[in-house]
Amino acid sequence: MKKNDDVKPHGFDKISTAVTHATGSTAAFITAFSIILLWIITGPIFSYSDTWQLVINTGTTIITFLMVFLIQRSQNKDSMAVHLKLNELIIANEHASNRLLTIEEISEDDLKVLKLFYKKVADLENQSLDLEETHSIDKAHSNHKKKLSAKSTSKKE
Repeated sequence: MKKNDDVKPHGFDKISTAVTHATGSTAAFITAFSIILLWIITGPIFSYSDTWQLVINTGTTIITFLMVFLIQRSQNKDSMAVHLKLNELIIANEHASNRLLTIEEISEDDLKVLKLFYKKVADLENQSLDLEETHSIDKAHSNHKKKLSAKSTSKKE
């Protein structure tokens, strides 16, 4: 596997990422809004004809059709990246269950069972500690020091 710095998107990945970012921008919204305004303004010029209406309907239908697939592709990629990050965290944590690595493949009924389990764990934790005990500034500093110590130890090995 390549180092993170060496991984670059290729082909359609590059194009779809660029289009996704561009279409989600303020400039894209202003452009779309301007096109709609221009279309409205030209209505009287074209006597609000069927062709005038067909132009905007066809254009928006085509763009919407293509964007559905582009957005779904982007969401699939983001979802996979999140799953991989979570998998890394599960693998790195000795107390986490490795059974959760493929949790997205289990049935909805099984997910509901697991949700009840984790809700019970959270309820028990909430009864034993308050939020300030589990998420204090001192605890954040302590966790940070532990991570720095672990990093320096692993670099020496």
